[in-house]
Amino acid sequence: MAFLHRQSPFCVFVIALTFLVLLTSPASSLDCSSQKFANNLYANCTDLPTLKSSLHWIYISKTSSLSIAFIAPPPKPDGWIAWAINPTQTGMAGSQALIAFKDANGSMTVKKYNISSYSSIVEGEISFEVPESRAEYSGGSMKIFATVKLPETMTEVNHVWQVGGLVTEGRPTKHEFQPANLKAVGKLHLKLAEKEQNNSTTAGSPIVSPISSPSPSTSSASCNTKMYVYFMLIIGALISN
Repeated sequence: MAFLHRQSPFCVFVIALTFLVLLTSPASSLDCSSQKFANNLYANCTDLPTLKSSLHWIYISKTSSLSIAFIAPPPKPDGWIAWAINPTQTGMAGSQALIAFKDANGSMTVKKYNISSYSSIVEGEISFEVPESRAEYSGGSMKIFATVKLPETMTEVNHVWQVGGLVTEGRPTKHEFQPANLKAVGKLHLKLAEKEQNNSTTAGSPIVSPISSPSPSTSSASCNTKMYVYFMLIIGALISN
């Protein structure tokens, strides 16, 4: 109580609002560095810019293998999520996809699809070898774990991710074409990431892109500093949602 008496009413309000926002934020709003795995395999993690998704990954040049853990909440519990590599261009058309969903028994499964066009989704072998893959569902999110063998000459990967709300007779149906869906594309720089992996001195901690933010001005009033910190926490929580 002594702490509250020393603060201005507005400062107390900001602090209370911060805790309210953080308490009501869903678990899926946590950034990728807070997501842990039993095998502690992945050296890199990326909070993807759309569909509340994240990607954990590691590239091993010795075996030309890319191991990934892709996490995203489907629009509905019986929907699907997908992560894909496009070997020829950016975008979904032409991508080689791994799609996870619940099978007829309710168990999670991962299947391979050649997305030759937006209207043609063919299940079957893809242009990359996938030695292992599996999927999980928990906390409203689906997870794809996979290892993909890449050409030795490949130095960067055009990757695509997606979610859909329905699976009919074991076949994922079309996803929405909202801005978040259409912007679900990116690039992984394999050689640069491997160099950072080798230079990393923190064992077991994923490499994440630094987040720049303005520094609060030095002030003798401790409330101003506290308000800045709490304000940034509120903004971070709201953006994550």
